[in-house]
Amino acid sequence: MSNMIYDMVLLRLGGEITVKGKNRARFEKVLADHVRKALRAFDKIVVNQTYGRLYVELNAHPYEEVAKALRDVFGLVSFSPVKRADANLEAIQATALDVFRAHGKQPDTFKVTVKRGWKQFPHDSMEMNHLVASHVLRETPELKVNIRNPEVELRVDIQKDAAYVYCDTEAGAGGFPYGANGKGLLLLSGGIDSPVAGWLGMRKGLELEAVHFYSYPFTSEQAKEKVVTLAKRLLHFTGGKFKLHLVPFTEIQTRFAQSNQERLIITLMRRAMLRITEIIAARESAHAIVTGDSLGQVASQTLGSMNVIGRATELPILRPLVMMDKIEIIRIAERIGTYETSILPFEDCCTLFVPKSPSTNPNLSIVESVEAGIEDLDAMIQQAVKDTVTVVMKQETTKALPDGRGIEQKEAGSQTDEDRWF
Repeated sequence: MSNMIYDMVLLRLGGEITVKGKNRARFEKVLADHVRKALRAFDKIVVNQTYGRLYVELNAHPYEEVAKALRDVFGLVSFSPVKRADANLEAIQATALDVFRAHGKQPDTFKVTVKRGWKQFPHDSMEMNHLVASHVLRETPELKVNIRNPEVELRVDIQKDAAYVYCDTEAGAGGFPYGANGKGLLLLSGGIDSPVAGWLGMRKGLELEAVHFYSYPFTSEQAKEKVVTLAKRLLHFTGGKFKLHLVPFTEIQTRFAQSNQERLIITLMRRAMLRITEIIAARESAHAIVTGDSLGQVASQTLGSMNVIGRATELPILRPLVMMDKIEIIRIAERIGTYETSILPFEDCCTLFVPKSPSTNPNLSIVESVEAGIEDLDAMIQQAVKDTVTVVMKQETTKALPDGRGIEQKEAGSQTDEDRWF
């Protein structure tokens, strides 16, 4: 594809947005804002919004560079590079031929579809289909028209101010604009599953913050840095800011290990994590918890275990991966760029103290009785929340922190949210 002939990019909104009725305008505005954020590295690019469409004025920027920035914007179902032409027959014919030739590998068959939005144009749509196709065929005699199943469809949209010509269409990320459907907290481990669950939640319009539990010195500093790297990758899909809440879990985990309830330790840990996350959610105005659970994958993800673990919180638990198998999850992880980091050999706290025979069908009454018998468990949970450190990450294309870290830490109790960019 030749990049430099195009003037603009036509963006099509996700199908889910188009059925939102009275809320559609809000979703479209949020999406337009995200497109502007994704393209802020490009000088003089203009984003124009019309009903059901967004147009990006390229202003001499190569299309492929702009397309790369658009591919991860949630809410876009597809987009196309467009060349503008004067609204007269000769200009449209010449531009159509340029766009067809810029397609790259020349096809054997094509068709022309003209939409005449400006009804005063002297030729109707059917006539324009023939006039444009004939011009292209004269210059490429080996080409044939195939109305039913063409390899390339050359489209022309005629408006009063200009005609817009394109033939290539690229699939977008789809879904809803990021943040359009509320806010949740993601339980982010260092494994393969949870970053994928986070990405799927983001794609459905959830604004996310991540919560990670570490057990220093049982878990290494490299394990924590691995999670920071995964959070930075998720930051890429937000277009703005992403928070990672680092929760110290050593004392609680050690107390569980000393409770002589080896088969229940994973259940107890997961329930404590949910209780801590629920408190953080209230502070951060989040209304759901997102996990990487996949039904039957490990002992804590059997139906019985998920039921007992989930009773620890009143917040809804969203499990985007619950019906996926590991191959599907890995495929998405590779696509979104988290897989290589996730398989680094640094253990998180959930892989420590794993019993030889964990309970796959724990009894809720027994679990609650064990919890009630652990001295100061509620106080330890409150202390873990108090000792949580929040890492705030922001996207910027030109600025960086003086020390090169790219992130700033702030204590959870801090009231300020004036965080640096990276």
